[in-house]
Amino acid sequence: MQPYDLIVIGSGPGGQRAAIQGAKAGKRAAIIEKQIAIGGACINSGTIPSKTMREAVLHLSGFYDKSFYGSSYTGKDSITMADLNFRVQHVVENEVGVIHDQLKRNGVELIHGMAKFVDANHIRVENSNSYGEFEAKFVVIATGTKPAVNSKVPINGRNIINSDQILSMPQLPKTLIVVGGGVIGVEYACMFATLGVRVIIVEKRPRLLEFADTEMVEALTYHMRDQRATLRLNEEVESVEELPDGKVAANLVSKKRINADALLYAVGRSGNVDGLNLAAAGIESDDRGRIKVDENYRTAQPNIFAVGDVIGFPSLASVSMEQGRIAAARAFNLDVHTDPAGYPYGIYTIPQISFIGKTEEQLTDADVPYEVGVAYYREIARGQISGHTDGRLKLLFHRETLELLGVHIFGEDAAELLHIGQAVFLLKGKITYFVNTVFNYPTLAECYKAAAFNGLNRLR
Repeated sequence: MQPYDLIVIGSGPGGQRAAIQGAKAGKRAAIIEKQIAIGGACINSGTIPSKTMREAVLHLSGFYDKSFYGSSYTGKDSITMADLNFRVQHVVENEVGVIHDQLKRNGVELIHGMAKFVDANHIRVENSNSYGEFEAKFVVIATGTKPAVNSKVPINGRNIINSDQILSMPQLPKTLIVVGGGVIGVEYACMFATLGVRVIIVEKRPRLLEFADTEMVEALTYHMRDQRATLRLNEEVESVEELPDGKVAANLVSKKRINADALLYAVGRSGNVDGLNLAAAGIESDDRGRIKVDENYRTAQPNIFAVGDVIGFPSLASVSMEQGRIAAARAFNLDVHTDPAGYPYGIYTIPQISFIGKTEEQLTDADVPYEVGVAYYREIARGQISGHTDGRLKLLFHRETLELLGVHIFGEDAAELLHIGQAVFLLKGKITYFVNTVFNYPTLAECYKAAAFNGLNRLR
């Protein structure tokens, strides 16, 4: 059997980019995928379904039209889970087709089955029909993660669910407990609150999204409370039980008890490493299934790399793609460059949060002399036209050199809008760039000019 130059385990974003990068370098590359549907959790249960569901929620609820047509306005009466699923399935099917086409065009072979290391260069693949053994010079592990399991929370797939089971809920609950104030929990909490579900978030930390800018998180928190969401911060779940009437009760360590129609458990995820037989390849994972790598995504075994969610934070699809590309490039000594400090973050809450660079807290801790410039969507014509009046854009820049140090946005289309600031940030540009640039009118991009003026005025 002819050996492969590169075998990638997992067909999610990181795995796809690793395999395609290898193929573009003229190497024989293959992807092993245990599921029938390719694309990993990103396409089938995570990123794409959740972001598509968000769009369906905004469209069907008429959320951003309420400021014009009244709070009772909706795009559709009696929204159901079937309504949300309709759009999701359409997008997922198309994305799977796109991935198949990309792999085929680049000559990447697809092998279906469960991968198991025999040693560092040989992998046994088993499926329902047969098995085979494959040899590879290099291997990239891109198996992603699965929802963490907690013995205190008896997941049943009906009214006590994890994030992979959201769209299998039989109906929209009237009340929902969300355990976990991280990205996944907060994103889904926002969606259900927008649909009129009474949401209660239980988070053991003192604030949501601890890695994001405090001001942006405070703005989101205010907005969520305005949508009738209840935040139980500094609280921890002791146990969860299904009640005889079909409802769910969450008992907190503080002896509080919360009842609701359903509960979403969104506290962490664990690496998909079960069954890989990592030990045979000379690799270990921690207690959460995460694999340790160096700055080039190489594991303890020199010819084996790991990328994506299975290596831990930040667990973003965009970053996983870049990690996969870089890992394959390092394996074959390709001259490619990347800068993790310039990776953007997009959190698809309602409204969105997106940022790049340093936060105010980080700059303060580092004793960097900085100033702030802020613009509000409500003061920009496009914000009024679109009904997106809740947002704001904040620029952080060096007081002496005027170099842009960070961009933080809270508001609809934040994840798109951020990339203007990202370009200036990566080129080490100054805040004066925005003052001297003409933006299309009316656009939300004008926030950059308004924020720049605001910041420079503070220096005077």
